[in-house]
Amino acid sequence: MALDSGNGDDFSVGSFFSIKTTLGDEFQAQVITFDRPSNILVLQEGSKPGPRRNIRLLKANYIKEFSFLGHGEDPLDLKNCCLDLNTLRAREELAIRQAEIEAERIGVGVTGEAQSIFDALSKTLPVRWDKTVIVVMNEVRVSSPYLPESVSGGTPAANERVKKVLELERKRLQVRGGGGQ
Repeated sequence: MALDSGNGDDFSVGSFFSIKTTLGDEFQAQVITFDRPSNILVLQEGSKPGPRRNIRLLKANYIKEFSFLGHGEDPLDLKNCCLDLNTLRAREELAIRQAEIEAERIGVGVTGEAQSIFDALSKTLPVRWDKTVIVVMNEVRVSSPYLPESVSGGTPAANERVKKVLELERKRLQVRGGGGQ
């Protein structure tokens, strides 16, 4: 096998190969780059360029067999690159909004137990933090130490529902934590 020679020229950018790995994978790919120090190939699977590409990073010593299929254009040539910037921006905005939503679900200055109670309540009810107070359904408030007696506000039915979920979560936390307080 040509890999034993240590000659990375076998994997020049743009070359197409049929590859069998030591793990039993068989695929065709085009070389995007070969990093000699780490012995890693960056490969674009398939032979058709387009808007969707599967990229594979493969340690060259995992290649059992390969055969040269030909040479194509530079896979990173910007003239042939299909990037939809509007789609990328939309994905970025969505990821940022999602990260902000997730960050709002993390209480600041609260105990791990308080966060666990918040997380449990959030599975069945709409909740948010108001500093260290858990606000449920925008009306019921659960203050530290987050006991059923710490529940206030809201309709009696909503209040009772929150107390019930709170009791069940505290029991679950005690069981998980070894039973003691």
